[in-house]
Amino acid sequence: MTLAPLPRLIVEPLVRAALIEDLGRAGDITTEAVVPADARFSAVIASRQSGVVAGTDVAALAFGLVDPALRVMIERGDGSPVAPGDVVLRLEGPARAILTAERVALNFASRLSGIASATATLVAAARAHGRAQVVCTRKTTPGMRALEKHAVRAGGGANHRFGLDDAVLIKDNHIAVAGGVATAIARAKAGVGHLVKIEVEVDTLDQLDEALAAGVDAVLLDNMDPRTLARAVAIVGGRAITEASGRISAETIGAVAASGVDLISVGWITHSAAILDLGLDAATA
Repeated sequence: MTLAPLPRLIVEPLVRAALIEDLGRAGDITTEAVVPADARFSAVIASRQSGVVAGTDVAALAFGLVDPALRVMIERGDGSPVAPGDVVLRLEGPARAILTAERVALNFASRLSGIASATATLVAAARAHGRAQVVCTRKTTPGMRALEKHAVRAGGGANHRFGLDDAVLIKDNHIAVAGGVATAIARAKAGVGHLVKIEVEVDTLDQLDEALAAGVDAVLLDNMDPRTLARAVAIVGGRAITEASGRISAETIGAVAASGVDLISVGWITHSAAILDLGLDAATA
């Protein structure tokens, strides 16, 4: 199932900034010197790998901002699986505009499709062993968070916090400064509104007991092995949402999901996922 695009109001400033960066001080001097102003071009953006696409609307916007006269047709929307050779976008119109916007469009679509593809791989592995949902973190490219978290959703994952104001997440350093789990939770409850959720990171089962006694909405079970995770889930007994984290890969996520946790948070899907190789070529009849 494809995913609805983000509002243009969110996306357009990012695409404009990328185009301005690429055009530099004098524009696309290569294309303007080599390609006649009245030349027209039919092209496709196609996948060269198997995966899941994202950023199709972002790529389309890059072309449209360079020249609104371009016809851009999205063949496979965000969240669509693709195989090598599958056409993602079709383009028709002024050749100069297509060539000028090409790299920015591909940068966005390849990067975001890589995130969606990595997420889809983890989601499939997790679902084969349990009911856990794969979620992303705030480990995103500065300025790109909305797009990268959208790409996670395109891959079948879900989003954790978008920012520091979404919810309270008490981590190990907060606990160290506050002087303990219970103290940190008590201060959080006194300092935020009644609609704000509180999650606390715990490293041990003793900390988990303390967090549950203080009354939290969710517990982040950090760097626990699958056996300890299963014990933690049993201790929680449905009293809070359980989330596992800590260097989780496609090879290890199955065992983590089998522990019975509700969520599995993975940072690398947004900060280190390999791109999905997409390319722009002349359309064939």
